[in-house]
Amino acid sequence: MHACALTSKSISASIIQGSAVGPVAYVINAKDLVTVAPGNRLCKYADDTYVIVPAANTQTRNAEIDNVEQWATTNNLTLNRAKSVEMIFTERRRGRVSLPPVLPGIKRVTSLKMLGVTMTSHMPASEHVSDVISICAQSIHAVRTLRCHGMSDEALQVIYKAVIIPKLLCASSAWWGFTSAADRQRIEAFVRRGVRSGFYSAYSPTVAELVSDSDDNLFGNVLDNETHVLHKLLPERSTHDYNLRPRSHDRSLNVRNDNKNFLSRMLFKDIY
Repeated sequence: MHACALTSKSISASIIQGSAVGPVAYVINAKDLVTVAPGNRLCKYADDTYVIVPAANTQTRNAEIDNVEQWATTNNLTLNRAKSVEMIFTERRRGRVSLPPVLPGIKRVTSLKMLGVTMTSHMPASEHVSDVISICAQSIHAVRTLRCHGMSDEALQVIYKAVIIPKLLCASSAWWGFTSAADRQRIEAFVRRGVRSGFYSAYSPTVAELVSDSDDNLFGNVLDNETHVLHKLLPERSTHDYNLRPRSHDRSLNVRNDNKNFLSRMLFKDIY
């Protein structure tokens, strides 16, 4: 047997984009990327990174971007400011507000697609609803093509439930609370067109029922799984020895009742 000496060599390439190990490699590589100011937060998913700066920390925006840029340089990566954007969330009812200066080299936008959900600076979901209906309408064309080639209605309904409905309601727990009555009517109308075309059974659950079931499943997973990313956002368990009515959870209701927020919506669901 011959002994081989092991030598180490530096890697001059960054994470390989589009590879199977890319997302995992980025998560490991970005573990030491943290904010520089208390109160700011970093949300990292695969190769998407979002810096969340509350209004009270507006003056730290430049420092946070510089920190990310320095971290990227240290890790043989490059922060592409031309592909980075900034969006400032404001309440529509507050009217005109004074906005901070634009960050150098970074474009300011009023809408942004985050993990498949179109977010807007005033938080309504109308733009997302329009986008997702448009995308689903393109898929409907493919379903019609399958019908023209002789596929049965039963098979088409299976495809509609497997492709159109999940695409229509993807991440609904996050954006459903921000929809208006008109937005929900548009979604229901889209599904009704599918019913008239024979792609969706009239006896199948409505969109509102599907969203409610999805909310219940997600909330159950959050309650039962302490490692779930949303579990730490739950309020403390209730210390009361009495229950005025049955509830699906044992968490305290000493939080703001906001029907737009998923967790708040589910915490107060039993008392609406």
